[in-house]
Amino acid sequence: MKMNNNFIAPTIFTFNLLLSLLVLSSCSGQTSKESQTLHNEDFGWTITIPEDFVNVSPEEWKKMQNKGLDAIENTYGEEVVNQSKIVFVFKNADFNYMESNYQPFDTQIDGDYLESWSGVNEIVFETFRSQMPNARIDSISSVEKVSGLDFHTFKIKIDFPNGMIMHSLMYSRLFDKKEFSLNIIYVDEKQGEKMIDAWFNSRFE
Repeated sequence: MKMNNNFIAPTIFTFNLLLSLLVLSSCSGQTSKESQTLHNEDFGWTITIPEDFVNVSPEEWKKMQNKGLDAIENTYGEEVVNQSKIVFVFKNADFNYMESNYQPFDTQIDGDYLESWSGVNEIVFETFRSQMPNARIDSISSVEKVSGLDFHTFKIKIDFPNGMIMHSLMYSRLFDKKEFSLNIIYVDEKQGEKMIDAWFNSRFE
């Protein structure tokens, strides 16, 4: 898929996931032993973050995004425009992340939303395949309901030669002219289940 300088990625999670896989850096943050309930006014969304998750600072996350951006731009040889705004980022250990963001998406300007979503899924998959030729990569797309709303879903499973298995789950929905995304990345099945449960038990007003 060819990108141009006006390309808006419908989910910024891609860059963060790539960094987790390729750079293996750690982030500092404040750990809460108790669960935390957060409310976002923009989307009328309430979610309870599982206990023992670290709040990753926007500054640290931006560094990770920039490195992930480089991986995609090196794969496609074109600039990617990042207009996302972070809602939150939490992590448990090194490879278990829950991240939410949103960014502008106007169908009158940016085109058909589903076509754009499918295009980004292709970019994600092809970037992984290019950057990790020795890993086995499987993916599946679907639509799943959260709080009675349909979310477009793209799931990737990556089997590394060393035996590590990483899962990434992308959930996205267009709210008027804002595209909302919730992204889960994990290697620990127990932590993955906690994040997935938190997401499906969250509520949109």
